[in-house]
Amino acid sequence: MTIFILITLGFVLCIIGILGSIIPVLPGLPASWLGLLLLYLIPGVPFDYLFLGITFVITLIMFVLSFTIPAKGAKKYGGSKYGAYGSTIGVVFGIFFSPIGIFIGPFIGAFLGEYIFNGSTTRHSLRAAFGSFLGFLKSTFMNILISLVFFGIFIYKAIVILY
Repeated sequence: MTIFILITLGFVLCIIGILGSIIPVLPGLPASWLGLLLLYLIPGVPFDYLFLGITFVITLIMFVLSFTIPAKGAKKYGGSKYGAYGSTIGVVFGIFFSPIGIFIGPFIGAFLGEYIFNGSTTRHSLRAAFGSFLGFLKSTFMNILISLVFFGIFIYKAIVILY
């Protein structure tokens, strides 16, 4: 019974992780990692510290990058530090206006940072905001990809455990 409960909870967490990579209100990669952790809490399954450590570090790095990649995108497209700061602030504030706020938060933050605090033209501010949006899309794609890999690993290991 314990095995079934842990596998079911782990499966649900992995699904939440995939959805959270698309809908950032959900905890994305951390949920997927917790799903993997639950597999190793099953009695009789040897605990693999190296595997869990590596996947945890990947999860941590991607969590941080999810906030910084949009800012780097703004800078790549000519934005200043104000556009980068605005993009990061936009990601954070966008969480409160999900799901649409998550997508437009970095864009609006970079635009306002450039336009108001850097005194850039509308055109230049829009370019930096576009770079921020592209960065957000890149980080979202990377989170989805890693969540899907974690889910695949989960399914494989769950099948091995059950059979």
